[in-house]
Amino acid sequence: MSHLAISERLKLELERLIQKNEEYIGYPLTKNFDYQVLAPFLNLQINNVGDPFTTSSLGIDTKNIEKEVIGFFTHLLNASKNDVWGYVTNGGSEGNLYGLYLAREAFPNGMVYYSESTHYSVKKNLHLLNMQNIVIRAQDNGEIDYTDLESSITSRRHQPAIFFLNIGSTMKEAVDNLASVKKIIKKLALKNYYIHCDAALLGMIAPFHIPKPLFDFKEGIDSISISGHKFIGSPIPCGIVLCKNSHKERIGSTISYVDTKDTTITGSRNGLTPLILWYALKKMGLNGLKNNVEKSIALAKYTEEKLTILGVNAWRNTNAITVVFDKPSSELCKKFQLATEDSISHIICMPGIDKTQIDHFIEAYQSELEQKKDKTPLQIVQEEELLWPEYF
Repeated sequence: MSHLAISERLKLELERLIQKNEEYIGYPLTKNFDYQVLAPFLNLQINNVGDPFTTSSLGIDTKNIEKEVIGFFTHLLNASKNDVWGYVTNGGSEGNLYGLYLAREAFPNGMVYYSESTHYSVKKNLHLLNMQNIVIRAQDNGEIDYTDLESSITSRRHQPAIFFLNIGSTMKEAVDNLASVKKIIKKLALKNYYIHCDAALLGMIAPFHIPKPLFDFKEGIDSISISGHKFIGSPIPCGIVLCKNSHKERIGSTISYVDTKDTTITGSRNGLTPLILWYALKKMGLNGLKNNVEKSIALAKYTEEKLTILGVNAWRNTNAITVVFDKPSSELCKKFQLATEDSISHIICMPGIDKTQIDHFIEAYQSELEQKKDKTPLQIVQEEELLWPEYF
């Protein structure tokens, strides 16, 4: 391709992405960030190969920055630097894979318990790791059903229990109650167990809730995964995983080729994302994060109220920034990029989304509801078939 053709193609792609970025309100992705100051790093090779806390013969890394990022999250989750270790991942799914990997190495014959509200990637992770698992029913609000959980464990008390808990489920932002799980552990006198928390979204939000949900290392968890591109915001998917040092030591080995420890899922690792997270956290600080949390919760309350006034069944879990409501037409779901499941959709009030965008959606939804009043059910189905013919 000529330089002119390449430039034109990039221009079109940029315009398309700018428009799509402005429209979405259904996914947990922060919009209002600016990392232009980091642009010079794009012209450099950066590779954080291996363990962030050990040097390598390859010196083109940002491990010093990565350690500071891990230190921030360690403090946020009430842990000691001497007891907890972690690294910057490619996202929440890798963090969950790592937590389950550590659990399997600790208890090779363990049984994994997770709710039906858990992120789709976990089933894939369990398949990759060849781990025994049982899906537990979820309550209407998305939280795990503790009665079903206890019943499932009772008949398998001879096996170590591996708890995969949601600290903010995918569709409904439900929080599995760690205190209730610990009561089951105590009641059944379980000695061998492992607790992993998937806090992809809420890991950066729940620490500022009042009251704060119990899910950190002070409460006895073994590992936790948090996304970086969600509430903090990043143009590249990323996240962090933290675990107890004792679990990491069980799987670590020294690799002479790169003269570092192999304790992570991948060998070569992204050295740019630690810079992105470090820059964002330094700019915002704890007060900036807290302010963003408060704004998002206020916007979620506003969104829930506006939808309710429309006559739509809308609700959210306590302090949630996710508003769940009756699924609108496929046309609206596509335009506003709404995540849907069965008969529900949701809006996630992330930083960068404001009342103007919410009002725009409300107006479109109201117009659609008014039009539906004058149509028969058959006409509505036929219109859906025209919009999404491949599904019918």
